[in-house]
Amino acid sequence: MPEGRLTRQDRQRIATGLAEGRSYAEIARRLDRPTSTISREIARNGGPGDYRPERAHQAAARRARRGAPARSPGTGSHDRKVVEVEEGAIEMAIGMGLPKMMARVLIGLWLSEDGRLTAAELSRGLNVSPASISTAVGYLTQQGLIRRERDPQRRRDIYVVDDDAWYRSTVISSRQTLAAAEVAKAAGETLGLDTPVGRRLARGGAFLERISLDALASAERWRDLSV
Repeated sequence: MPEGRLTRQDRQRIATGLAEGRSYAEIARRLDRPTSTISREIARNGGPGDYRPERAHQAAARRARRGAPARSPGTGSHDRKVVEVEEGAIEMAIGMGLPKMMARVLIGLWLSEDGRLTAAELSRGLNVSPASISTAVGYLTQQGLIRRERDPQRRRDIYVVDDDAWYRSTVISSRQTLAAAEVAKAAGETLGLDTPVGRRLARGGAFLERISLDALASAERWRDLSV
């Protein structure tokens, strides 16, 4: 049975299993579900320490109602595939280190028809407050994953994900790492390379410098793949 069809009783049994300290695998066996279904259900609803069955059930109902941003008229099979892609992409983004709300906004933009949505459209599509969208787009813009455009006619911001977003994000991240490397190396020299702390900082800085320079060079080499 697909994850989307977990019942309220299923979710209550998941909560009970967590309260009893049972593993995801054991909970899955009791519900006759794949362990991956249980882990995804718990991860997207607060984690093992904050899982609430009623809240999780309401969230699943909202997802079923709103669908995915990229959804267009078509068969039910197509719609299910879009939802599966969306949920998998969000989990991937969270696994890469993005906070959950930032991941939802980013993937919402990636899966929208032309990669352009207003804050109001994101708020409606994700069923979250405008304040949550504002925080998320601020973070994503800073990381180079999306950019902001101004619509002068309607006096509103439009958030855009470009084809080369991963290139720009990689460059920004690598430059930040390079700056950290320079700080570490300078601190090591200040404390003295003949001291344990100084050597540790200098070596760490040298490592960060090398991998960040390699990442920048690689990003430039393969940039054409992103556009």
